[in-house]
Amino acid sequence: MDVESISGAATVALTSTFIFVLIAKSWQLVIRVIGSNPSFSDSIMRESAQRFRDEFERLNSEQSTFLSAVVVFAVLFAAAYVLNAERLFVGYPYWQLYILLAALSAGALLAAYRLTRTVRARRHVKLRRDANIAVGHELQRMATILGRTYHDVETSAGIIDHIVVGQNGAYAINVVARRSVRNGNVELRGKELHFAPVNKTHSIVATSAMIASLEREFRRLLDHRVRVRSVIAIPGWEIAEQSSDEHLLVNERNLPMLGGWKDQADFLLNEDVDALHKLLTSRCRLMPVGK
Repeated sequence: MDVESISGAATVALTSTFIFVLIAKSWQLVIRVIGSNPSFSDSIMRESAQRFRDEFERLNSEQSTFLSAVVVFAVLFAAAYVLNAERLFVGYPYWQLYILLAALSAGALLAAYRLTRTVRARRHVKLRRDANIAVGHELQRMATILGRTYHDVETSAGIIDHIVVGQNGAYAINVVARRSVRNGNVELRGKELHFAPVNKTHSIVATSAMIASLEREFRRLLDHRVRVRSVIAIPGWEIAEQSSDEHLLVNERNLPMLGGWKDQADFLLNEDVDALHKLLTSRCRLMPVGK
């Protein structure tokens, strides 16, 4: 292989691949816009892990586009080389061809970086999606005991994964997704979750802020304080110790124990429950884009 042949084939292949990626991404954008408006938006609620489902679908499409682009580039490079694409650069000084190759290599490295980042983000989102689905399905099974369940509830401080509201009170369930390990356990120390034996920590300061924001909103709606009990679900991990009255740690298997975590002082009147259901139903509808 000489530098003219490589430069010519790479230029043809990279230019064609860029056009292919541009067309593919434009088509994906059109499909997302057209297909993102549900037919019965007033009656469809967000499912468990809805935001992670949507993000996973987006990343899946992006990963497929990048992988397809790699195949397109390889095929076109081979075809251009066989068809003597070096004629594009006959007579050019070698230093210009080396600069062109350096630019093409930089573009290839950038594409490889984007692909690697997309693959890693997809794996992380998949873990969070599956963890939230596992918890959400268990909450739906317990609905007759606890009350109605709402998913991906927005507050001024962030998004709460699940909220359960019934006559026994209100519960906010936030999911911490971390890949499980053999004999893995977790405990709460102050404002941090400690995972063993991997020696990792996870702050729950943001969780407390979201619950405080939700309590303020409920208070404005009902004109009295409503305690929102904080439940932290860590699927795949054993709970080592319960050391806090402010947060209940559970996994996907012992989640039903939150049904026994109640206090008569936190019980809600029927009219309060109805008002909260109305608020959360309105907020958790799967609204069309632009509304």
